[in-house]
Amino acid sequence: MTAKWEKTDANVGVLEVEVDKQQLTEALDWAFKKVVKGVTVPGFRKGKVPRKIFESRFGVESLYQDALDYLVPRAYEQAVAEAGILPVAQPSVDVVQLQAGEPLVFKATVTVKPTVKLGEYTGLELQDKEFPVDEEMVQKEVDRIRNEHAEINPVEDGKVENGDTVHIDFEGTINDEPFEGGEAENFHLEIGSGTFISGFEEKLLGMTADAERDVEVTFPEDYHVKSLAGQQAKFHVKLHDIKRRFLRELTDEFVQEISDFEDVATYLEDLKKQLVDKQAHEHEHYLENEAVRISVENATVEIPAVMIEHEADHMVEDFGRQLQYQQIPFDAYLEFTGTTKEELRNQYLEAAQQTVRTQLVLEAIAEVEHLQVTEEELEGELQRLAVSANITIDRAKEIMTLRDPGLSGMQADLRWRKTVEFLVSHSKVG
Repeated sequence: MTAKWEKTDANVGVLEVEVDKQQLTEALDWAFKKVVKGVTVPGFRKGKVPRKIFESRFGVESLYQDALDYLVPRAYEQAVAEAGILPVAQPSVDVVQLQAGEPLVFKATVTVKPTVKLGEYTGLELQDKEFPVDEEMVQKEVDRIRNEHAEINPVEDGKVENGDTVHIDFEGTINDEPFEGGEAENFHLEIGSGTFISGFEEKLLGMTADAERDVEVTFPEDYHVKSLAGQQAKFHVKLHDIKRRFLRELTDEFVQEISDFEDVATYLEDLKKQLVDKQAHEHEHYLENEAVRISVENATVEIPAVMIEHEADHMVEDFGRQLQYQQIPFDAYLEFTGTTKEELRNQYLEAAQQTVRTQLVLEAIAEVEHLQVTEEELEGELQRLAVSANITIDRAKEIMTLRDPGLSGMQADLRWRKTVEFLVSHSKVG
């Protein structure tokens, strides 16, 4: 087999492949054995027709497509390796010559991984940024914890306040006509959460249990359901009950219930230490993101559209999985938002382009700097996962190998981290 690669554009070229006639003969033999199983010819049992009779009746050309399906993928894979190219999409294949007893010749139009022209990525000037821990931050964390452990009690005699959770029925109309998605029963709504369109929740303030009220609102011009955008609507609301969070005071007793500490002082001391550690990590991530951002901006690369489209497809799939975790059917989401899958995909294109660009630049830097993942580093990551999951390292490796055969994904992630660490360590922070 011979392969000839010729670039026709920045990231596109033609791979011309010639497969010797012996390989084509073997592919035709394979095709015959496959096809003849379903062939019936008078005088012969099904699947037992001799080759010569089959070809005289149907022609050797009837085997060509199956032979191509068998031979071309194998020959293409070998030719790609021989040419030393890195395809990023399925090729478009044109058969130039196909005749029994002659070599097979085909041309594959291939989109390949682009070449990155790196700019400055060492000695970068990173503008430092402070991530302090002050009393306000500590107080916000205390408030969050108090809210997390709040008691939720019904409000017997009282009116709806901001932060309350109300149990309501509602029915919406536009021009006195009901609209899809405009009604619900036994709906739980936290006032002030921004769950509903602007104005709706605010107009429930002051209501009492078992009260009814008409609420008039206007859907935003950019509302995700296009048929409702800019429309004025009236909702008839019936309020069944009100529940309110009651925050407990930060006392020694409260601290003992929610932690292993005995008093407020030691609890707050530990809480502040946790926040200091968290801010240190935030500072580290900030510097990493800055180093990557500048390195990517300094590089030049022409990205094939197909790579961006594939990444956008992955993002849509990830979004679909997130919806599934929330028990929201993907099709139901599209219907509710008035969005097509193609429109949703288009929303991800810009982010997909940036993701692909970043990946290509970091890979190029790793190649130039010969950054590789060692066996010790891979073993260390498996050990970390094993400790985190409280399992043996052998079990961790077994589980990860099932998800990621050859652990290639894990190695790619570790190489990514190693490259980012390289960028930060070779930058100047000021």
